[in-house]
Amino acid sequence: MSQANSAHAAVGLLGATGAIGRSTAAALSARATPFRVIGRDEARLKAEFAQMPQAEFAVWNPGDPKAAPRALEGLSTIVHLLGVPYDRFKLHPILMRRVVEAAAAAGVKRILLIGTLYVFGRARTPRIDETHPRRPHTYKGRRRKEQEDILMQSGLAWSILRLPDFYGPGVESSFLHDIFAAAAEGRRANVIGPVKVPHEFVFVPDVGPVIAQMLETPAAFGHAWNLGGAGTITEYQVAQQAFGGKPKLRVAGKLLLRLAGLFNPLMRELVEMHYLMTDPLIVDDRALDRLLGGIRKTPYDDGIRQCMAAARKAKA
Repeated sequence: MSQANSAHAAVGLLGATGAIGRSTAAALSARATPFRVIGRDEARLKAEFAQMPQAEFAVWNPGDPKAAPRALEGLSTIVHLLGVPYDRFKLHPILMRRVVEAAAAAGVKRILLIGTLYVFGRARTPRIDETHPRRPHTYKGRRRKEQEDILMQSGLAWSILRLPDFYGPGVESSFLHDIFAAAAEGRRANVIGPVKVPHEFVFVPDVGPVIAQMLETPAAFGHAWNLGGAGTITEYQVAQQAFGGKPKLRVAGKLLLRLAGLFNPLMRELVEMHYLMTDPLIVDDRALDRLLGGIRKTPYDDGIRQCMAAARKAKA
């Protein structure tokens, strides 16, 4: 393990190089809070975070069951940000169990899991709060619920922050990303339809400060929380603003996804989650808002402008 700061980190970001991990690191850095970024590739970790004096670095691949918990040594809290390929969701509970075991062996006291709305299944109420039943009807939702259950039953102090789809400057894993890239490049954007159904998207730079606040709030643990976006918006409205007028879109519906899935594993995996495009889950996050004394949310107009600025910079 290599170290960049003199103060010892109590918080570890496991899977730090993803979009939410980078947002969390930025929020902790802004608070001058020492933290440890943990990932598979030390060179990539240093490339991402070397400019943050509060960061220290540790290499650990949780996919290796023989990996020692040395990367977690001295930490009191882990933020679990590990992602897996969309066609390998079976790994979520496997990795969660390995993380819990390693954390217990290293003396870690708390784990904050960044989760998903998949665990709820289909919406049974107009807005989804924390009391909504966890009844996933999809394979991915069941694996995510299993992941949550492992953490809840671990004996460690736990918290879960569930997010809907997200977007942000340069966030390639967002369903909206190709809209911004296409608008900057002057081409047709590839999107999944229907495109005129209201959805909710969390702006990634808003998430890190929420996580940082939760880590400072003991009452955040022992509970799961939902975080929503700045209201609802349709994909078409996002594209209108990005293109500055009538957008150029290539829309794939469920049938086209199913056909494309015959040749493309990723497209095949999107089919079972297509219900979120036709019947999206809209979040009620008033409980988290009360807990933290208010949550700052970037309006869509501002978020889209920032995404377009990043897309134009990437093109240039």
